[in-house]
Amino acid sequence: MSTIRVVWGTATGPTALSSYDAALAEAGVHNYNLVTLSSVIPAGPDIEVVGRAPDLGPPGEALEVVQSSATAAPGERAAAGVGWARSADGPGIFYEVDGTSPDAVRMEIREGLAAGRDLRDWEFVEEEVYVESVAPEHEYASAVVLATYGESRPVV
Repeated sequence: MSTIRVVWGTATGPTALSSYDAALAEAGVHNYNLVTLSSVIPAGPDIEVVGRAPDLGPPGEALEVVQSSATAAPGERAAAGVGWARSADGPGIFYEVDGTSPDAVRMEIREGLAAGRDLRDWEFVEEEVYVESVAPEHEYASAVVLATYGESRPVV
């Protein structure tokens, strides 16, 4: 099974959407059509925290992701984070949160992971949390954290 990579980026731009696109570029995933998954980790793949995605296929293809993103206006703060917990047998869960405070985002991720673990009859042995934040002065700014599943695939 392919690797799940955790990537992230922060960036500014003249509009909210342009800052989001630039943050995706920092993460290396701006040329894909992102397909959101519901946060369940299959048993097989390794999870690698890499920062920036390698080449995952041709531009325009679909890339399956679990994504947290936040955008702030000038003078505000944006924080985005993804956490995950895995069981001894390999399957696990992602939990994604966005907000204005990195500490609050981190706390909500941990609370969400705890609730998700309580719903499952799995013995969890691993937990990780990754949060990015940005506070723009003069432009919009976005923070993104994504877990990318494997390689891209054709859309049509």
